[in-house]
Amino acid sequence: MEDWAYQAYSHGVPPAPSGRGLTFKAYAGDGAVLLAFDVDEPLREDLAGFAIEYTDPDGKISPVFNRINFQDPVTADTTNKDRRQMATDTKQAPIQKFHWVHFPGDVKPGDFTYRISAMRFRPGTDDQVEPVATEEQTVELMPKQPAKFQLGFTRGYLSSQAYLDRFGGEDFTPDPLTLGSETKDFQDKWRWLGFHGRRLVFDFLDEALEDPGIELDVFAFDLDEPDAIRALEQFGPRLRLFQDNSATHAQKTPEDSRPLELDAIDGVKAKGAQVKTGDFSGLAHSKVFIQRRGDKAVKVLAGSANFSVRGLYAQSNNVFVFDDPQAADLYEQAFRQAWDGESHFRSSEIAAGWLPIESDALPACAVSFAPHKTAAVSLQRLADAIKEAKSSVLFAIMEIGAASGPAMDAIRTLPDRNDLYTFGTTQKLDGDLKVTVPADPDSPFIPFSYLKAKVPHPFRKEIAGGSGQIIHHKFVVVDFNGENPKVYAGSSNLANAESSNGDNLVEFADRDVATKYAVEAIRLIDHYRFRSVQNKATADSPLRLKRRDEGWAKDFFDPASPRSLERTVFVGKPRETG
Repeated sequence: MEDWAYQAYSHGVPPAPSGRGLTFKAYAGDGAVLLAFDVDEPLREDLAGFAIEYTDPDGKISPVFNRINFQDPVTADTTNKDRRQMATDTKQAPIQKFHWVHFPGDVKPGDFTYRISAMRFRPGTDDQVEPVATEEQTVELMPKQPAKFQLGFTRGYLSSQAYLDRFGGEDFTPDPLTLGSETKDFQDKWRWLGFHGRRLVFDFLDEALEDPGIELDVFAFDLDEPDAIRALEQFGPRLRLFQDNSATHAQKTPEDSRPLELDAIDGVKAKGAQVKTGDFSGLAHSKVFIQRRGDKAVKVLAGSANFSVRGLYAQSNNVFVFDDPQAADLYEQAFRQAWDGESHFRSSEIAAGWLPIESDALPACAVSFAPHKTAAVSLQRLADAIKEAKSSVLFAIMEIGAASGPAMDAIRTLPDRNDLYTFGTTQKLDGDLKVTVPADPDSPFIPFSYLKAKVPHPFRKEIAGGSGQIIHHKFVVVDFNGENPKVYAGSSNLANAESSNGDNLVEFADRDVATKYAVEAIRLIDHYRFRSVQNKATADSPLRLKRRDEGWAKDFFDPASPRSLERTVFVGKPRETG
């Protein structure tokens, strides 16, 4: 999925007709296209998989390559060079699953046309294939005009072949990292790793800097990205910064290492900015920029990404922008409450419940601001949405095991929901939760921890990107292609700490937004699931494509299997029953 193609924007289109036995659907992601396939009963016999090729706006036709094939065994010890050489056109090495997340290699604004072919084993062979049905769909990528709402993701791909191919596995950040670090040699890496999320952050800052009538209010948690801090310094007295001063961002004794956030505070103060610090009795955990013209807020940026090197370049994160005064004003009310009366925040009107963002130019959404009197003020709504899900729950959540509260309780019930397709990634799993591996698909949790067990060179140094989280998202997607799609995203860790942390959580009731988050969830699932499978492969049991008599698709057509539910949910068909 992830290694030799790069990201694009797309818009979903309806499923292609299945008159020839093949159905597929393209879903719009931020920089990724989710392709979902299915075949009718007559094509299931001898099905070898699916071939994919695409035509870019210049008319260039390119195949999609598979990382495994029928002939070459892959094990945990297979080198990166060998894996690269094994890449095979899907016309010879078809995709043996019913979806694929694709990153076009050369992204230009315009139409990309995908050709999907159902491939069968040729009679009398067990590893030679031929097409039996082909469908085409066209998607528009990279719309030129930014909308009033924008959503972007970071790549979080330090552990990818693509990063190795482009940058050789070299360090992704200056060592040591200081606010005076020279970043010129890292710009190409940072643009690639930070992708659309980074671009939204710096476009927001640049736009505000260029307009002398704009002032900037900032909630910051981790704050150590040198270029971002240098931009903040340029605002001078036009900047108000509310910076977290919880334990990781405060120097308790002279012997403690000095957090870079303290240097950032000194730097912006020296240029005339106003700064306050606090922790709401927990964490000042929001990551928010607000553009303000006088007393009127006009635009706001939020999400899960800290304004830090790790937040933008090592971690998987999301960033969203509301170019709308009503949305910006709600965030500005939260900022003013924190600025003028942090100790009274949880009892304030702004923290009392969900607040609708009502604008025809924006997706349907509402926002809540923490800390609340109880975490249930915001999290019960998410818990109820999970309980009421009809077809799927997808997620990427930093930590599940040790967290508590109504949302986490609902998430912990997901392994028992046989009526749903539920899957996701998480950084930390503690307690009694099951861990998903392909041999145990009934559990919906894929942890990051197995990447640390055996990491091939040259990822040994880069894989963690330093200490801390890699899966840093905090989002849940409910019924992304159903009748009532919803997403919950923001800075909130979705746990009971919402009674003590300064946070924001947004509910999006919008199909396009839900689809983009769903594609991101599936992207991460596929990326780390493949690494898990490869990590377990041995010389006696290598990873390769299944031949005719090995029945690769059997579980996908067994109504009792979660893989069958995956197939039908992704393509948007009703669940099959036995």
